Amino acid sequence: MSKYYNVLVLGSGGREHAIGWKLNQSRFLGQLFFGPGNAGTASIGKNIPVDINDFDSIKKILIKNKIDILVIGPENPLVNGISDKCSSDPDTSNVVVIGPQKSGAMLEGSKSFAKSFMQKHKIPTAKYKDFNAENSENAKKYLETLSAPFVIKADGLAAGKGVYICQNIDEAKKAIDKITVGLKFGEAGKKIVIEEFLEGKEISVFILTNGTEYKLFPIAQDYKRIGENDTGPNTGGMGAVSPVSFVDSELIKKIEEQIIKPTIHGLRRDEIKYTGFIFFGLMIVKSKPYLIEYNARLGDPETQSIMPLIDSDLLELFINIKNSSKFDRLKLVIKTLKSLTVILSSGGYPEKYKSGYEIKGLDQLGDITVFHAGVQEKNNSLFTSGGRVLAITSLAKSFEDSFEKAYKGLKKISFKDMYYRNDIGRNSR
Repeated sequence: MSKYYNVLVLGSGGREHAIGWKLNQSRFLGQLFFGPGNAGTASIGKNIPVDINDFDSIKKILIKNKIDILVIGPENPLVNGISDKCSSDPDTSNVVVIGPQKSGAMLEGSKSFAKSFMQKHKIPTAKYKDFNAENSENAKKYLETLSAPFVIKADGLAAGKGVYICQNIDEAKKAIDKITVGLKFGEAGKKIVIEEFLEGKEISVFILTNGTEYKLFPIAQDYKRIGENDTGPNTGGMGAVSPVSFVDSELIKKIEEQIIKPTIHGLRRDEIKYTGFIFFGLMIVKSKPYLIEYNARLGDPETQSIMPLIDSDLLELFINIKNSSKFDRLKLVIKTLKSLTVILSSGGYPEKYKSGYEIKGLDQLGDITVFHAGVQEKNNSLFTSGGRVLAITSLAKSFEDSFEKAYKGLKKISFKDMYYRNDIGRNSR
C-alpha cells in the first residue's frame, strides 16, 4: 500500500480532535483536514471553516482538497443524510465515508425507531412505550401503570441531554411537559419514549463495521452528570475511563452474542447498509447486558479515552473498510494500560455559562494528552468558546496512577470559572 490518503474529519469537538490525533500517527496519511475544527486540531492539520450540515460547501472541500476519506464526527450530519448525498453525487461517490447513511443513522436519530429495531431483532432492552407529543396526557396516564423511577426520553437528537430519570410521578409528568409542551429540545420532543428503569452499571461499547465484519474497540465508562457522585443534570459527558474494571471476557462474549451480532444481522436483514462506528449504550444488570441506546458515531468524551489506547493504524482500517476480506484480516491491537479522561468545563454548564476567557498552563503538562473542544485561538493565545472546553487524558499501568497523573496535571491549567469533577475514575480498579 503505497498511496497516501487525504482525510477530512467533520466536526469541532474533543472527539474530532482525538480522532484526528490518532489518524495523524498513520503511515498512510497524506494531508489531514478538519471542518471546521478547533484550536487543537489546527496544530495537527488544516482547519477549514464550514457548516457541518451544508453539503454543498463540504462537497467543494472534498473536491478541492482531493479527499479520499471523510470521517463524520457528530450525529446531526449523519441523521440529515450527508453520507447518502456524498455517495449519490458522481463528483464525490469515490470518497470513503466513515459514517452510516440516513437509514442507519436512524438508530440514533429516533429512539422510537431504535427500540422497535431492538424488539424486532430480539436484542435485550428495557420495556418501553412511545407517544406523540399531542398524546402527552396518555403518556402521563401510562406512568400510573409503572413503578418509579421513570425514564423519560425525547425521541430525537438532544445533544445527550434529552433523558430524564424521575424519582416520582410528579417529576415524570413535569419532564413530559418540558419535552412536549415547553419544547425544551425542539423538534426532538415531537415524540417521547417512556422506558422501564433498569438498575445496573452503564458502559459504552464501540465497534467499527462495514455492515458485515466489525472491530471491537476498547470498552469505556463515561460520567454524564455534572456533579460528583453522579448528581445534578445530564451533560454531554464530564469524563470517562477505559477499560472498564468489571468487564471480563465472559461479559464481552455475552455482549457480542446478544447485542453486537444481532445488531449486524438486523441491519443486513432490514437491508440497511452501514459503514462506520456504532455506539452501544449498555446497562449491565446482574451480569446481563441490556441495550439502552445506539449512537451512529463515536461518543464524547469516551473517544478521548479510547484513542490513546489503540496501538493499530486507525487509518488503515478506514482505508480497507469496504474490502471485506482485508478489513477482516486486520487486527485491532489495544495497549494494556488504563486511560482516564477528565473534562474541564465552563462554570454554569450545562445551563448558562460565559466564555471568552484565556486558558493558561497547557504547556506544562508533560506526557498528559490534551484534546480541545470549546477552544478558540486569538492572537496566539487560547480562549474558552464552549461549555466543555478541554479533555485531559492520562495513561498509566493502574487506574490509581492514571487518576493521580490526570488530576495533578489539570491543576496546572487555569481559566476563569473552570469547573471539573474530582471523582472521575476514583472507584475504577
